[in-house]
Amino acid sequence: MNDSIARDLWTVLEPLHAVTYFSPECLEAHKAVGLKGFWMGYFGSRAAPLGAVPPGVVEAVFFGFHPDRVRRAVPDAWRFASPERILAVRGEAAARALRRIVPGIEETAAEAAPALRRVVEAADAAGRPLFAANRDLDIPDDPVEAFWQAATALREHRGDGHVAVLTSEGLDGLTANVLAAAVGAVTRDQMLLSRGWTEKQWDAAAAALAERGLVDGGAATEAGRTLKTRIEGRTDRLAAPPYRVLDDPKALYDRLVPAAGAVADAGEMPFPNPIGLPRVGRDG
Repeated sequence: MNDSIARDLWTVLEPLHAVTYFSPECLEAHKAVGLKGFWMGYFGSRAAPLGAVPPGVVEAVFFGFHPDRVRRAVPDAWRFASPERILAVRGEAAARALRRIVPGIEETAAEAAPALRRVVEAADAAGRPLFAANRDLDIPDDPVEAFWQAATALREHRGDGHVAVLTSEGLDGLTANVLAAAVGAVTRDQMLLSRGWTEKQWDAAAAALAERGLVDGGAATEAGRTLKTRIEGRTDRLAAPPYRVLDDPKALYDRLVPAAGAVADAGEMPFPNPIGLPRVGRDG
């Protein structure tokens, strides 16, 4: 199995997971349990598997966000809604969104969830806190919710590994964002808006990368592009091993392409987006 299949599978699992950030069902569920505003809903729902952790933990594992953006949402989120209460609604709301958006999602979930669960069970949790927390949640009785939860655990497995690679390359959350924008994976304006950094902080980080020979005038140099390619390749290698329990990972990818495409076509998830996710089969 080529390690690149891990990236291919990310491009189909990520949009299925990401309904939790963009669909009206999920945004309303966060509001209904008492979370205030988009960012409290985002940090509260994504961090809920970790329990009522302090802001420093969320800052560390979410990586790319300005600490102030995290601390405006956590720990206040736990005063409005306990992690247990959030977890009771987040998967159910995601399943409702998928049922609305994706034709045949029941059949897709029935066919794909057992394979995804095998991969989750095969994955090593060492150094992967968000993955481990999601893996250890009870498997929902609802098949679409169970499917969404497995997809979520695997996207967090990849994300935890990606953070490890970035830090090993001497990048912090801000410089990682600047490099991603410099190679065209995301846009500067998107990342300033969504991650909470100021233009002054961004420019200082860009200057630091320029001193390393990685960017020049806002664009990545050849060295910067080489570094970004190495980061993505190492991330793939870290994400790939659990998929080796499958006889045919490519068949799982092919099965999930229509569902991921339906989420993209619904228009609720923007392209381009701060995640750096391409539209499956259409973008880079």
